[in-house]
Amino acid sequence: MNSDEKKIRRAFKEKNWNAIKTSDSWQIFKIMSEFVQGFETMSKIGPCVSVFGSARTKPDNKYYKQAEEIGYLLTQSGYGVISGGGPGIMEAANKGASRGEGKSVGLNIELPFEQSSNPYIDNDKLINFDYFFVRKVMFVKYAQGFIVLPGGVGTLDELFEAITLIQTQKIGKFPIVLVGKTYWEGLLVWIKEIMLAKEQNISIEDLDLFNLVDTPAEAVDIINDFYKKYTLKPNF
Repeated sequence: MNSDEKKIRRAFKEKNWNAIKTSDSWQIFKIMSEFVQGFETMSKIGPCVSVFGSARTKPDNKYYKQAEEIGYLLTQSGYGVISGGGPGIMEAANKGASRGEGKSVGLNIELPFEQSSNPYIDNDKLINFDYFFVRKVMFVKYAQGFIVLPGGVGTLDELFEAITLIQTQKIGKFPIVLVGKTYWEGLLVWIKEIMLAKEQNISIEDLDLFNLVDTPAEAVDIINDFYKKYTLKPNF
């Protein structure tokens, strides 16, 4: 065993993950540790809905207020709330869940800028991740639905990953709700006119994989209506 291997073994024993990152092969253990921590924590929380949106949305923005109301209404329907753990829409959703005295989960991502966990997450339900792909597994596996408010490329990434997994039958169908017709309609026009009609890159049935609404009550109603027909369970 050379000196580098000894250093990495010692770092793993001491859970010094930054040192482990120096080796691609040993990095597997850091990835495994994030999956284990995520599975052990998330498997205990019960039915939840993931709420997505921009970290840059300010508290005086109407979408922040809608996200807070969505978080509250979800708890009144018996769901916990999962957010990305940061500010903006994520904070608002956790704030609403906290106000509703429901479970408030934060899956925070370690970034060199912008992201820090918000104060409305339950103390035992904050998980910090280095890897986006591990974090996204937790969003999908332990959520009974996605509610997506206006956001940037990260929000779009999470939205289209869920749609892709359902479309390819890698997971069972669950409700996906877009909130904010003004924000999303341009994207949906492009999907319908270019992706579907012009290029035929999707099927018309794919349009049934998501819903577009304007109010928090409508968003939560879609979740509730879906589970009047189907059993709550993990997604894969």
